[in-house]
Amino acid sequence: MTTPPLHLLAPLRGVRRRTRSAQTITALIAAVALLASACSTSSARTLDGTAAAIYGGECTTENNGAIAVYSGRTENLIAPVLDAFTCETGIDVTVRWGDSTELALLLAEEGDRTAADVYLSRSPGPVGFLENQGLLGTIDADVLGLVEAQHRSASGTWVGFSGRKRVLVYNIDNVEPDELPRSVFDLTDERYRGKVAIPATNGSFVDWFTVLADQYGSDIAAQWLSDMVANGARYYPNNRSIVEAAGRGEIEMGLVNHYYQHQEAAAAGDGHRAANWDLADDDIGGLLIITAAALTASSDKTAEASQLLAYLLSEPVQRYFTEETFEYPLAAGVQPADVLPPLTARAVGSVDFDALGDGFAETTAIIEASGILNQ
Repeated sequence: MTTPPLHLLAPLRGVRRRTRSAQTITALIAAVALLASACSTSSARTLDGTAAAIYGGECTTENNGAIAVYSGRTENLIAPVLDAFTCETGIDVTVRWGDSTELALLLAEEGDRTAADVYLSRSPGPVGFLENQGLLGTIDADVLGLVEAQHRSASGTWVGFSGRKRVLVYNIDNVEPDELPRSVFDLTDERYRGKVAIPATNGSFVDWFTVLADQYGSDIAAQWLSDMVANGARYYPNNRSIVEAAGRGEIEMGLVNHYYQHQEAAAAGDGHRAANWDLADDDIGGLLIITAAALTASSDKTAEASQLLAYLLSEPVQRYFTEETFEYPLAAGVQPADVLPPLTARAVGSVDFDALGDGFAETTAIIEASGILNQ
């Protein structure tokens, strides 16, 4: 056989080399793709910390939209829920944190220009204010139906997702149970002079006082607060500071939301020397105030926003609210945490929260005029 000339062999050898090189590159690309796929599968994102207790599965890789939330509930309480929601549904959430009343006023100022799709409030009062302004949308009946009628708006503009009971916290070393009152109105008696703390500027107290004025009249509510000041009631900025002060014996007792005492007791154990006292079942001092969620009327993402409202009422989130934050669950058949007493507070259904929206300005004026902030 005759050997081809060298100048003809050279191109053929180059073709073979390029063919082998192409095959090698193709094989390498396939191997890298396979490795990347394996790495992606093995490193799928999951949650940690408190959020993982709500949703322990792998986060979806789908992008299913985004919503904006104005939250009057604090970041440490709500952020784990929103993280779990995004992980499970693929709906991204941006949040503006703030005071419920201040955010409601901001929403009223922004009107239909607001970026918010969902509003979360510490109580239905500020939500009622927004409803009166025509700024809330109507929630789907399927979502409203997840809670009992007394825990949602009659007009379908808000839905409750957890409950906080008003109680009297007291120092167990300095106060005997038989010294404690049956009614919040008893606290103006001489025997309680200088012993009671009030979180007068705290949102939950403002909510409660607005209900007091609505139920008994502004004059009686203002007189009660004036009498408390005259009796030496002491001002503290919030519920937690009162519970901590009662635990260390700095004060004898104070008006607070129930769950702060349980949180402090869980953290400090026997070193925390305080306990909750439930006022009489029919006393307004033991009112159950519920947190509320609403859709804004201007939102164009109602489907995604409705998913968040339903998520707040799901079984894992309701368990989180009662087992982690010690609030009362309102949906999914979840029972209150074992440390919580049976709920015998005045029924929230007896209070027309939707009618309270315009009462907050008057409440603020009464509190400021009372002199409690100087105590």
